[in-house]
Amino acid sequence: MIKHFSDKDIEQIKAYGLSVDEVEDQIINFIKGFPYVKLHESVSKGNGLLDMSKAEIDNTIRYYEENKTKHSILKFVPSSGAATRMFKDLMEFSGLYMGMPYNMKNFPSAHKTLDNIESFAFYEELESIINASGITLEEHMVSGNYTTVVNYILTEIGLNYGKLPKALIAFHRYPEAEERKVRYAIEEHLVEGANYAREESSEVNIHFTVSPEHKEAVMELISKVQPHYEEVFGVKYLINYSLQKKETDTIAVNPDNTIAYDKDDKLIFRPSGHGALIENLNDIKGDIIFIKNIDNVAHDKLKPHTYKYKKLIAGTLIKVQEEVFSALRKLESGNLKSQDVVDIITLCNKIGINLSEEEKKSEDMMQVLFDKLNRPIRVCGVVKNQGEPGGGPFWVIKDGLRSLQIVESSQVNMLDEEQKTIFQTSQYFNPVDLVCGVKDYKSRNFDLRNFIDKDSGFISNKSKDGKLIKAQELPGLWNGAMANWITLFVEVPIQTFTPVKEVNDLLRDEHQY
Repeated sequence: MIKHFSDKDIEQIKAYGLSVDEVEDQIINFIKGFPYVKLHESVSKGNGLLDMSKAEIDNTIRYYEENKTKHSILKFVPSSGAATRMFKDLMEFSGLYMGMPYNMKNFPSAHKTLDNIESFAFYEELESIINASGITLEEHMVSGNYTTVVNYILTEIGLNYGKLPKALIAFHRYPEAEERKVRYAIEEHLVEGANYAREESSEVNIHFTVSPEHKEAVMELISKVQPHYEEVFGVKYLINYSLQKKETDTIAVNPDNTIAYDKDDKLIFRPSGHGALIENLNDIKGDIIFIKNIDNVAHDKLKPHTYKYKKLIAGTLIKVQEEVFSALRKLESGNLKSQDVVDIITLCNKIGINLSEEEKKSEDMMQVLFDKLNRPIRVCGVVKNQGEPGGGPFWVIKDGLRSLQIVESSQVNMLDEEQKTIFQTSQYFNPVDLVCGVKDYKSRNFDLRNFIDKDSGFISNKSKDGKLIKAQELPGLWNGAMANWITLFVEVPIQTFTPVKEVNDLLRDEHQY
């Protein structure tokens, strides 16, 4: 039984743009829990993963280049939130290090950062700030004042990286001859966009999702560097921003599923994860939309791989979209020959759409096929699994039907040995490398909210004011929020996947000059 909300609670709920019924549904989710997905098998070449020859790859890339002018193209970059996880080990070190040299071996990650401090793109700025205080960075290092150096990295006395988003972290160094010798993560997306998302008019549309507290700083950096990259690449950037919508926040509860309040006796609402960004994506009136995380960028030396395979998955999308639209127009006309029906069913099999025996025998077979095909389409690049934490591409069974899905570990019942084995032995990994077609065959934007699997959220444990609470995340942007899209998987090389999850990832070869 859900406790009734007070008038003050109801006022707060409405201020979030939510209704009491919606919040009560969220609380029911805590009580009931979310069901696990049922994995059938992992994808493999020819079985959920498109098996493309070199000639087919080259042809598809060329097809994108020749046909992209028919489409409005946009690059969508989720870039909200502070880089807390990236600097978690340094934060722990700063709080626990007691200044004795032998203690450093108890902090291997921080030790590695400090030992290689000169290799980071932010080193020169850090050195300049510290040296201006009267004691040089080198003197601090020689005398073992490591926490001082770390605090200059993390706090407002220096770089303040502990509170900035990844978008504003210096990722890469470039030759002295370059005007921009140091590039921030967000800059690399400007470079990428100019090389695969340029429209015929030379306009490059990019949309960043940002946090309210960081929006001004992000916009300030973009305004500073935008003219430089427009001149270098001969483009005009059209850049837009959006915030994660407040009404997508979800209520938190105590461990016993009772309503949790903060120290000011207010309901606790929390951001509901990247799945909330389906609302932002839904507001964009684009056509072909590239999606890639803010931290998955490489140094220029590896970017040709990125450009090539972005064009491959976009070309695949356009080709499949044209086939689907042709089938939908035939179905709408009602003037189909028996061979047309066979061809449409063959197309469904090719793109991972399955029909139940009941659907195959249905008197409304044409309507069933129409509904199956009249959905947003996404083509997802996947890489060989190298043990990175995260999800992957799978065949999933729901309501007796198989479908292609991206599945995260939190969605799988790891106590079921069969399910655990399927997940852990998957050959492929999801690097979040998507190209999406969000318009229908009449060039109308789909309402993407109609294609969410609302059963695919999950519960996590958090803390607030020193006490344990339970939080709820909405279906993830590329798994549950897109679960009812048409989905295709294409293998891309590992060189296209260069994420920065923690600061020492910047020491990897793909991020070093």
